[in-house]
Order: sequence, then structure tokens, then C-alpha cells
Amino acid sequence: MVVTRWGARFMGRRFPVAIGRGGMTDDKREGDGATPRGAWRLVGGSFRADRLAHPASPLELSAIGPMDIWSDDPADPAYNHGLRTHNYPLSHEKMRMTAPLYDVVLFSDWNYPDATPGKGSAIFVHQWRKPRHPTAGCLAFASKDLRWIIQRWTPRSRIIVR
Repeated sequence: MVVTRWGARFMGRRFPVAIGRGGMTDDKREGDGATPRGAWRLVGGSFRADRLAHPASPLELSAIGPMDIWSDDPADPAYNHGLRTHNYPLSHEKMRMTAPLYDVVLFSDWNYPDATPGKGSAIFVHQWRKPRHPTAGCLAFASKDLRWIIQRWTPRSRIIVR
């Protein structure tokens, strides 16, 4: 999949895509709101089993639970990793949110699994809030487009952000 600020191309189709509010960057920093340029792999994901059936995908997807979080604190030894915990004292993102953004969320290998503190966390692929509404650095698609993409994703597929 090739992603530019104007859209995404994958398997002969074009899709509108939302990128980070900070645009695209070659120097990703935690909290800059930018989408990092480069080549990424998708390494898995999660979905809201209370809202939808297990999505058809060759990617390994697990159900999001009420205690699932993603650490975004550069001082956290678990920085840029998912955890299942309650009342976590460090900065994190709750994976189970009211908005449908993470009804299906795919995890990229940006700064993962060996995370460098401050180089960006939680660079996901997920459903957009509304058409082309900026993200915090992730890639976001219309729900129907995201489902189409994940059904056809392969272990050899890559995201190339230009």
C-alpha cells in the first residue's frame, strides 16, 4: 500500500485516507501529531468483539478488553506496547473507546517492538472519525475500506508512506 497525503493505493484500488494533523515527517517525535514516512509492516491488531464479529483477515486479531491500553509514555519500560492493566499510572491510550475508531485497529511496526523512547508510539491503522479528519499520526480509513484492505492483506504486504 502506498500512502500519500492525497490518498492510498492498494491492490489496484484507491482509497481516501486520513493522516496525522501534523502532516508527514521524516523525524517522528512523540506527540507531534505527524505520520512517519517510511515502510511499515502490520504486525497484528484488535477489534471490539462486543460490537462486531471477528473480522475476516489473515492478520492475527484479538478482542479488545476493558483493561487494554497502549503505553505512550517515553519513560515507561513498556513504551509503545500494549498492556492489559487497570489504573495505569503512566501516560497511555485506552484501546476500548466509546467512539468507533478502534472497532478494528491494526498495529504497525513503527518503532516496535524495540521502541526508542520519544520516536513515536501507537502508529495504527484504524477507522476514521469522519472523512479525512486528521489523526494523531495514524492512518485512518472509512470502515468499509478498512475491512476490504484487511481481508486482502498478506504477510508480504507493506505500507509505504511518502
